[in-house]
Amino acid sequence: MAGKSSACKVRNVDINPCIEESDGSQKCLDAYNYDKSMCSAYFMRYKNCRKYWHGVMLQRRCDGVKPDMPTAEEREQVITALGGKPY
Repeated sequence: MAGKSSACKVRNVDINPCIEESDGSQKCLDAYNYDKSMCSAYFMRYKNCRKYWHGVMLQRRCDGVKPDMPTAEEREQVITALGGKPY
């Protein structure tokens, strides 16, 4: 049961800001028969996404903003204000 709950959290757009990058990495691996050397750009994009939103989450936590992670709608507004993804 715990695994199922955890899987739902990973696919929840309000909790996981990097679903798109994660899916891109997985599709690349599928396309290149799991040759990781062919997908390093996708892995880096995912890593940078996680790093960026982790920093945002920590800052919000320090500032006392709830929830710690902005919702999908709030993240979209941030990305639009920045003129695109900063990662």
